[in-house]
Amino acid sequence: MKKISLLILASILLASCSYRITDFTIISTKNVDLSRAGSFTRAKARNEGVDKIHIILWIPFGRPHLKEAIDRAIEATPGAVALVDGVVYSKSWWAILYGQSKIVVEGTPLVDPSLASTQKMPEYSIAKLDNNGEVKEIVEISKEEYSKMKSEISRDMTAKQFRSTSEL
Repeated sequence: MKKISLLILASILLASCSYRITDFTIISTKNVDLSRAGSFTRAKARNEGVDKIHIILWIPFGRPHLKEAIDRAIEATPGAVALVDGVVYSKSWWAILYGQSKIVVEGTPLVDPSLASTQKMPEYSIAKLDNNGEVKEIVEISKEEYSKMKSEISRDMTAKQFRSTSEL
């Protein structure tokens, strides 16, 4: 009986809830020029946007907003104007004194190529790639850092490191 009482108490004190609010075909909080919809492309990866609030002693400090979660998911991809084929979830958890409540939006970004190309790239930068070859992060560097890296790479390249295809 003691084990059952402890299990019930643990279930009450460490609780969570997650439910699907809706599925959507297309959703956006941006002004979208639908006359150019034929030129829009789907991004390769899905994005997730979250807006969360904190709960302390069962008192919520704010309210999660669907618009913020959608904005975050869209803005994660440069040039995105909407999300397609997605889902909206409401998730919450709490453990004795602290918890969180959040709205999660998942979907595939719909990219307007004309907006994606207008975003300014740094003149000198380093692109960090993930294991799939997708750009994970772009870090701006100075011209001096670029020149230094270029000279180090040039110095490391020797004839011994590279073989011509005729040697194979």
